[in-house]
Formats: sequence, structure tokens, C-alpha cells
Amino acid sequence: QVQLVESGGGLVQAGGSLRLSCATSGRPFSLSAMGWFRQAPGKEREFVATMYSSASSTLYADSVKGRFTISRDNAKNTVYLSMNNLKPEDTAVYYCALKYGLVLDQRRLTRENEYDYWGQGTQVTVSS
Repeated sequence: QVQLVESGGGLVQAGGSLRLSCATSGRPFSLSAMGWFRQAPGKEREFVATMYSSASSTLYADSVKGRFTISRDNAKNTVYLSMNNLKPEDTAVYYCALKYGLVLDQRRLTRENEYDYWGQGTQVTVSS
């Protein structure tokens, strides 16, 4: 059984930082691409960041580029999202997702339907 468990969300003031974690089990993490998505109230879920299994390549949404960093620790089966200079518009439920196997075109990993498994989400609230 595959499980993804996010943690690290919370309430932070604008300009602050948070680091989200997503611990995985049940699939070879080192062979999986990982992604972060978010869903704000009343909006559709949107892509945030993704990283190949080898950690050789990353992609970010334009809205977070330069502020957020995705990273992974294959020894701990965990992916992270470091978020700096947070803005009120970053307020959302953040989800991690796992794609098992090879993906040749990383741009496909910006799409929700590419992923096989999802976490339950963690709330991030940024106050102004």
C-alpha cells in the first residue's frame, strides 16, 4: 500500500518561510518523480513544483519560481518544499504526489493526471 503523508503546514506572516515534508512508503521512492500541487479555496488544484527521481531536473510554476525549492532525500523516502518570501496568495492546501517510473518529458509532470498517488494535503495560510 502506497502512502504519502504531508506535514509542515501552518500559519505564517507574509514574507515568512515554511518547509513542507512528504514522507512516502510502499513504492521505490528512488524510481519515482515527485510533485507538489496546491488548491486555494474556490479554485482548482494547480501545479507548484516537480522533481525527477534522480533529482537531476526540476520544474516550477512561474508564480513560485525563485521563492520555492523542491528537494528530496532518497534515503528517507521524503520530498520537501521549502517556501520563502510567502505571500497571502500562497494560501492553499498543499498536496504531494508520486509518479512511479520513467517520464521522458518532464512537462507532463505539471499535470495532475500524470501522478499515481496523492497525499491528504497540508494547509498553508499566509496572513498579510
